[in-house]
Amino acid sequence: MPQPLDYLKETPSQTAGPYVHIGLAPGAAGFQIYGRELGHEIAAPEVPGERIRVEGVVFDGTGAPVRDAMIEVWQADAAGIHPHPEDPRHADCAPGFRGWGRVIPDFETGLWAFDTIKPGVVAGRMGRPLAPHISLWIVARGINIGLATRMYFDDEDNSADPVLALIEQVHRRGTLIARKTAPGLYRFDIRLQGEGETVFLDV
Repeated sequence: MPQPLDYLKETPSQTAGPYVHIGLAPGAAGFQIYGRELGHEIAAPEVPGERIRVEGVVFDGTGAPVRDAMIEVWQADAAGIHPHPEDPRHADCAPGFRGWGRVIPDFETGLWAFDTIKPGVVAGRMGRPLAPHISLWIVARGINIGLATRMYFDDEDNSADPVLALIEQVHRRGTLIARKTAPGLYRFDIRLQGEGETVFLDV
């Protein structure tokens, strides 16, 4: 008689399936569990800084919108301070600034958007300044491990940013630059594969 291990096959890798929104953003899935959904407000109205809106679409390798993605947003305040104990200046972070959010695309169009304040220059390792940026983490169908990337601004000086400098293929650095399309509005599309594939970071 065969032993169990002789006929049991390895199961497929798990990806973020159809229940990711129910568990992490139930409001987007139509379940009004919380009076205030976690991750909706990155910066309270009283937080100082330039108010901006960021919008975009996550595209798969065929160029189709990924409507079931979830994006987490991490950023510093207008003074370049993260509200996290690992930032030596975290006690000086702007009151009401969470610096973190969760974004869900529109299920029909795939367009996602969030409102926040424009981050300031961040003090990096060895005192090297990091250009203003927003960190993004993406999970969706077909992604075994969440993908991390960064979004920079085309109206800022990004030339000395040490992370952008690590990207050897200079033409690909542009995949991390958001375009200002109107006052206070930036466009940042994320391409998971294929032509113009976004640079993802190993963090």
